[in-house]
Amino acid sequence: MKALLALEDGRTFPCRSFTGPGEAWGEAVFNTSMTGYQEILTDPSYSGQMVTMTYPLIGNYGVNSEDVESARIQASALLVKEYQKFPSNFRSTSSLADYLKDQGILGIEDLDTRALTRHLRNAGAMRGYISTEDLDIESLVVKARNIPSMTGQDLVRVVTTDKPYFWGAGKPVFDDPKLACLDKNIWNNKGGKYSVVAFDFGIKYNILRCLENAGCEVVVVPATTSADIVKSMNPDGVFLSNGPGDPEPVKYAIDTIRALVGHFPIFGICLGNQLLGLALGGKTFKLKFGHRGGNQPVKNLTTGKVEITSQNHGFAVETDSMSGKEIEVTHINLNDNTFEGFRHLNYPVFAVQYHPEASPGPHDAGYLFENFTKMMKT
Repeated sequence: MKALLALEDGRTFPCRSFTGPGEAWGEAVFNTSMTGYQEILTDPSYSGQMVTMTYPLIGNYGVNSEDVESARIQASALLVKEYQKFPSNFRSTSSLADYLKDQGILGIEDLDTRALTRHLRNAGAMRGYISTEDLDIESLVVKARNIPSMTGQDLVRVVTTDKPYFWGAGKPVFDDPKLACLDKNIWNNKGGKYSVVAFDFGIKYNILRCLENAGCEVVVVPATTSADIVKSMNPDGVFLSNGPGDPEPVKYAIDTIRALVGHFPIFGICLGNQLLGLALGGKTFKLKFGHRGGNQPVKNLTTGKVEITSQNHGFAVETDSMSGKEIEVTHINLNDNTFEGFRHLNYPVFAVQYHPEASPGPHDAGYLFENFTKMMKT
């Protein structure tokens, strides 16, 4: 089925839908991972975005119920060069097309993904609109320009959980009666496991798996949870998750984090890193086309080692804005020298911009979860 992608700057790309008729819109971005399209689709950090896969053949291993990073698809559309409609993998339970159609997500193929990626690298990530119904160029460009900008949007409220839950045996648990009251009595294994309050700004399931594997009992709370409630829960540590969009409008979380610094060990990932930076008085900015993929080189300035990391973010902390804030920069991106991680010099607080839990991607940075438990222990 014929379709057309129009970007806000007037550039258009003819393509076809492999999921039937429909329309989709959002910020057009690209991901350089060769595998992991199901994890990417279900990552809440992609809320409000249409994801272009730079690897040309997508769908060849199908989908399954295990490789998900949230309860549903979060991206607004998937753009690929060539869709493989006959998957072959022993874990596959469905085709990618059926998976997308079941959740009302548009899948696009026969798109010149190389040309689109080069354009986004040169001009920057931008708003786009895809349709199988309206193929008029001028009309679609106008629609693209009317989409709200990613800058200034609080997308955390869109993806955060409505109510707290435990993470246990690899899945969320909402029906534990202790969740009715968020206080110090909520923990089932206090003293046996590290008790962790995890803020859901768009948290990925594999982060929770990694915390569980590191010996943590985790309670996930909504992004709007107050500092007073967290203090009443008296955890061993606080985790700040990844999430979508611009960190600056998420002022309620910034205020909460500021009130928690110095009270508990804190570990932040991705958006959690940015919110923590803002809470400590830093500034953030929008990257030209973001870091999205499983091959981003990051230098650990503490050890001198280079880690190949999984990343997905369009905003970053301004390095200069963190000077004089009693922090030490611990990681930098070797592609563009942007801020990738820090630790506080006086409090048990650290954060990284990338994804140590991967899914998809390499596991070079998995040690950070152990660093968190060591921090809680001491």
